[in-house]
Amino acid sequence: MDISALREAGLTDGEARVYIALLELGPSTTGPIVDKSKVAKSIVYQLLEKLIEKGLASFIIKEKTKYYQAAQPQKILDYIDEREKEIIKNKETIQKLLPELMLKQTLAKHSEAQIYEGFRGIQTVHEKTYLRLKRGEEYFYLGGSPFQEKKYHLYWQRDHVRRAKAGINCKILFSKGTDNIILKNRNNYKGCDARMMTNDIVAPAWFLGYKDVTVIGLQSENGLAIEIINQQITDSFKAYFDAFWKQTKKFE
Repeated sequence: MDISALREAGLTDGEARVYIALLELGPSTTGPIVDKSKVAKSIVYQLLEKLIEKGLASFIIKEKTKYYQAAQPQKILDYIDEREKEIIKNKETIQKLLPELMLKQTLAKHSEAQIYEGFRGIQTVHEKTYLRLKRGEEYFYLGGSPFQEKKYHLYWQRDHVRRAKAGINCKILFSKGTDNIILKNRNNYKGCDARMMTNDIVAPAWFLGYKDVTVIGLQSENGLAIEIINQQITDSFKAYFDAFWKQTKKFE
């Protein structure tokens, strides 16, 4: 007999087999129940108790011996009705708890950090933007270096072609003193708004940010990039970026 419907109703495989055995045997001791249901002797009492709790079995005592019997099959519908009531009650409880549970998840969310080295490492961490950003979304760069090796300039130029085709936008703030040729080049690519910072801060490090990702990079001979996944850190860098961005004007 197919007992899958009984399992879907909430019975375990063992409970379903014991219940069917009880229906076929009538009042019975555990020995015949074990033989008929093919469940282990060590768990038959546990299964019978579960069925009794669910209202699907009962027992009588004759001459100091327990005889178990199945409840009428219609009782299965009563059991399903009770389960539905419990599910609705549990759902209402969980709905009330959801805000608290979501807050706990947010507070408990841990940060991740990885270090990438060399020119290839910087390429690897930057190209993750294509995995995490969708068309129409954007990233920002703060502190683009005015002095870069030729291989970096060539890489960024090729990458902007790819970025434009992917429909990803970007905002770049170059450090003061960056050659206008570089700014003009970057602004020629669709979806790129490159500007020069108005302050005199010139640092070898730059910052990339999007979603919950922050990258601290250093375009030196060896190259270094530290990727940090943490929403609060990214939001903090975005706030600094926006403050500097408001002080600039579109490149012409």
